[in-house]
Amino acid sequence: MISKDLVAASAKSLILSILSERESYGYEIIQRVRQISGGEMEWKDGMLYPVLHRLENQGFIDSFWEKSENGRKRKYYRIRVEGRKALEVEKEAWLLVHDTLTKLWGRQKPALT
Repeated sequence: MISKDLVAASAKSLILSILSERESYGYEIIQRVRQISGGEMEWKDGMLYPVLHRLENQGFIDSFWEKSENGRKRKYYRIRVEGRKALEVEKEAWLLVHDTLTKLWGRQKPALT
């Protein structure tokens, strides 16, 4: 299982990446993270929404309400130009971390026991 600290550290990058694909709503973002990670990352509402609100306050994403197929209103999020710029910075930082760890650990996936 992935530590809460690592999940928290990667949340901004993951959310901006998902929203760079298309607009989405909270539950759908949680499901997309689960899908992409092969079920290894389990996000909860209590972790996601504070990050979404922070990204919105920083001007990286916008939110809007829209009716779903069942007629209920659902809050959607979309990335802004500023968010795309922030995502590029995040990508560079994460690639540097990844490359550094790969050099230290080698290319093999560590065995989980």
